[in-house]
Amino acid sequence: MAAILGISAFYHDSAAALVVDGEIVAAAQEERFSRRKHDPRFPMHAVDFCLRRAGITDRQLDYVGFYDKPLTKFERLLQTYLAFTPAGYASFRQALPLWLKQKLHVPREIRNALPGYKRRIVFLDHHQSHAASAFLPSPFDDAAILTMDGVGEWSTTCVGHGQGNKLTLHQEIRFPHSLGLLYSAFTYYTGFRVNSGEYKLMGLAPYGQPRFVEQIVSHLLDLKPDGSMRMDKSYFNYCQGLTMTGPKFHRLFGGAPRQPESPVTQREMDLAASVQAVTEDVMLRMARHAQRMTGSKNLVLAGGVALNCVGNGRILREGPFDKIWIQPAAGDAGGALGTALFIWHQLLDRPRTVRLEDSQQGSFLGPDFSDADVCLMLEQQQAVYRCFESDDLLCDEVAKRIASEEIVGWFQGRMEFGPRALGARSILADARSPRMQSVMNLKIKFRESFRPFAPIVLKEYVDQYFEMQPGVDSPYMLLVAPVRPERRLAIDESANHFFGIEKLNMPRSEIPAVTHVDYSARIQTVDAVRNPLLHKLLSRFHQLTDCPVMINTSFNVRSEPIVCTPLDAYRCFMMTDMDTLVLGKQLLLKSEQPPAHDPDARSNYLKQFELD
Repeated sequence: MAAILGISAFYHDSAAALVVDGEIVAAAQEERFSRRKHDPRFPMHAVDFCLRRAGITDRQLDYVGFYDKPLTKFERLLQTYLAFTPAGYASFRQALPLWLKQKLHVPREIRNALPGYKRRIVFLDHHQSHAASAFLPSPFDDAAILTMDGVGEWSTTCVGHGQGNKLTLHQEIRFPHSLGLLYSAFTYYTGFRVNSGEYKLMGLAPYGQPRFVEQIVSHLLDLKPDGSMRMDKSYFNYCQGLTMTGPKFHRLFGGAPRQPESPVTQREMDLAASVQAVTEDVMLRMARHAQRMTGSKNLVLAGGVALNCVGNGRILREGPFDKIWIQPAAGDAGGALGTALFIWHQLLDRPRTVRLEDSQQGSFLGPDFSDADVCLMLEQQQAVYRCFESDDLLCDEVAKRIASEEIVGWFQGRMEFGPRALGARSILADARSPRMQSVMNLKIKFRESFRPFAPIVLKEYVDQYFEMQPGVDSPYMLLVAPVRPERRLAIDESANHFFGIEKLNMPRSEIPAVTHVDYSARIQTVDAVRNPLLHKLLSRFHQLTDCPVMINTSFNVRSEPIVCTPLDAYRCFMMTDMDTLVLGKQLLLKSEQPPAHDPDARSNYLKQFELD
């Protein structure tokens, strides 16, 4: 037996992944255990989980790998600060103590956390780990590789080729020129948090008009036909300062950055639409260049920019590839998995088995809990619950409740690896309800009203509701496609007075709760192989309503990590306006639960996540 542990840590979304004899045994982000969103610390809890899942100790590990090269990254940091001296001193002064204390001493941190491990520690290049996470679990024996993020050591974008059990990176864009950092700059400028708010910017884009595109491409970028680019550093502040944008940027776009939590104006919507349009254009150019360079009919993607599912959808529809596959944990967390797989296949030269559905097992790679575990927790909480004898009876009951517009917390099996809830730690609701988007955003998720919800759809019906080819596989909620015209509702937008966020008040299709204002939807297909129980539930709902589509959103509230344990789920259920909770075969109704002992329990719960 060969056991390989991959680790990502010390920036954001720390994670661990374990591969045993080439099979992915476990993978999880540290935030799910620590309950600290985007936890950057060494993933001790995630490592412990991976080892326990495999039934081994650190002494039995054959290799431990880290997802980047800290010394090379520190070299880039020093060169950047020196290039901007003295402007970068404040940023340098803030960063240096953490580097000297921890980030330059990754081997020491790993040895301290794994005292039984005495063998070699392998360090991969950051974009190597991204590329491995994209290609090696994919369903392709041959694929072009495109990795895009903010920055690793020096690379910000890489183009490569994967064949069999090997991958090679051929070309790169280097810091400070970065599509990811361009998008993060606009994330900061529109008042959202960098490295976590980029998906909000993507969700905001359809409410605006891309009226700033010309300013972006004329002033900020020198963009080439192959997607390579150079950025005019005079507009930005991320090289030398503590912010993303500088005064010249602010003058170009008409004022200072939006203050976080202040009202979103039409300017922010138009800025979001503009940078999203530019990002999609760059992604398409890069994808076409990757195909020309490799000649492959398949494309795999990873890196934070690969979570831009609108851009991914355009690559699939308009790009030159027959098929694309995106790593579900495309950000830094996925680097842990890529590192472990790279060591097994490329460094140890072990053969790779290509599977039709991919080898990521639906990305259900986290911890699970037995019905006995669930019932023990519920008894301790003095909860009122009903236990179902079979999955058929459970799905019948839950489908009826969702069809009656109840909102259901759904906790089943192994937790997902990656930022999306895929049906193991999910909140489910009726996509046909015109009121459901605003209700769930405001009373369940406690987040901005403009944020869209994603549909889950039976894979065999995806082309009947969305403009996608029959049987298209989108199990990881990483592709956006338009709702089919025949499913849309006729709207005379010229005759109404809805603008910006008010567009939410206009139902746009037969499934309004998952149809964005531009008629798009972020799609997750559900099949009986990867997620048989969710497929059964959705099939029951389809039989009951003649609609094979439901809402699926992550089981958490704003600024909280997705729930990990049954107790996490129960607490979230009790402190929000969810109607029903399903934990394994146990079903709870909010109306039957005893009142909270602490009258301020809900307020205190929300204060943990800075929501009050």
